[in-house]
Amino acid sequence: MFAEIITIGDELLIGQVIDTNSGFIAKQLNKIGVSVYQITSIQDDKSHIIKALKEAESNADIVILTGGLGPTKDDITKKTIAEYFNDTLVKDTAVLKNIEHLWKHYVGGTLLQVNKDQALVPSKAQVLMNKLGTAPGMWLEKGDKVFVSLPGVPYEMNALMDHHVIPKLKDKYNCPFILHKTLLVYGLGESALADRIESWEDALPEHIKLAYLPSLGKMRLRLSAKGFDEQQVKEEVQNEIDKVLPLIKNEFFGFEDEEGSVEIIIAKHLTKIGKTLAIAESCTGGTVAERFTVNSGASAYFNGGIVTYSTESKINVLGVSKNDIETHSVVSSQVVESMAQNALRLFQSDFALATTGNAGPTKGDSDAEVGTVFIGIATKNGVYSEGFNFGNHRVKVINKAVNKALEMMLKEIFKN
Repeated sequence: MFAEIITIGDELLIGQVIDTNSGFIAKQLNKIGVSVYQITSIQDDKSHIIKALKEAESNADIVILTGGLGPTKDDITKKTIAEYFNDTLVKDTAVLKNIEHLWKHYVGGTLLQVNKDQALVPSKAQVLMNKLGTAPGMWLEKGDKVFVSLPGVPYEMNALMDHHVIPKLKDKYNCPFILHKTLLVYGLGESALADRIESWEDALPEHIKLAYLPSLGKMRLRLSAKGFDEQQVKEEVQNEIDKVLPLIKNEFFGFEDEEGSVEIIIAKHLTKIGKTLAIAESCTGGTVAERFTVNSGASAYFNGGIVTYSTESKINVLGVSKNDIETHSVVSSQVVESMAQNALRLFQSDFALATTGNAGPTKGDSDAEVGTVFIGIATKNGVYSEGFNFGNHRVKVINKAVNKALEMMLKEIFKN
């Protein structure tokens, strides 16, 4: 089974809004054995939408559109879909009642006619009720093809995919089982990893695909396979994993599919052992802390974080010694270790992680070369740090520092 995803909106094409909908839809489809053939972003233009629908119909079994369902004149998707299906728009009383309910309990103010017109849907469509917004989802069929139109608001689209679209697709189609297993590898670059596992990779069965997914300081190694015998697919992939793990045993830290990202692995282990974490950041600007707090349940293990970006804040807020800074530089092992120790004390945690560095493009308060980063880890048993040079590109330096900090933290907590 193949699907095509079409995202609609001028805001996507000018970079004003980032398309997160396609990734979510693709992931949900993949879970039920539907492969995405193509993802297309188009403008709010009738001829463009019709052209995209025709091409998608020839490419795929399932066509999913997002966007263009708002109440304003620039949102023309619904009318264009009706034209494509040689259909007319009719009022759906259930959708209108939902709109009235939302206005009464959450929106307030006058319910305008343009808002009521959100209840107009193609007569041939099955309505997918959107409890979170005024624009309903729509399911249409043309021969053996399925067309689904969803609002572009991510949380509305997500709910409709989970509660309506995916269940209906599972009922309609007999899809193969698709399995992805992603290994998290730290401490090896793409070339070094490929060289390490070359003989294993060359011997992979043809139906098991391997992908390298590099990301500044870490690697994800993804194995993919599909078939109608779920147990056989799982056994074949696991057999290959068992072969490769001895080759990367010191750099392998878990499976992204099961554990999630490295920060989730850290979070789960800290929760399991009943320990807590604090973070003090300078050059990474709060990014490390965000990687933890963006996930629910962080309060169980994350005591707090602080961004002391300037030299003065390191001294006045975090309590780093002015003498250490003047003697060793603000970008140094002595300063980062002091940051980690003081964060450990300030937040009364079991582990503390600290970063300081010069991400560029200028040297700032330190004479350290651009790209120099120190990462420190403190526990109740002591403190240590490591120094790195991550190059001269600011974004790369910061991202490499974040990933290296997480790698070091992961290794530290697994000592316990």
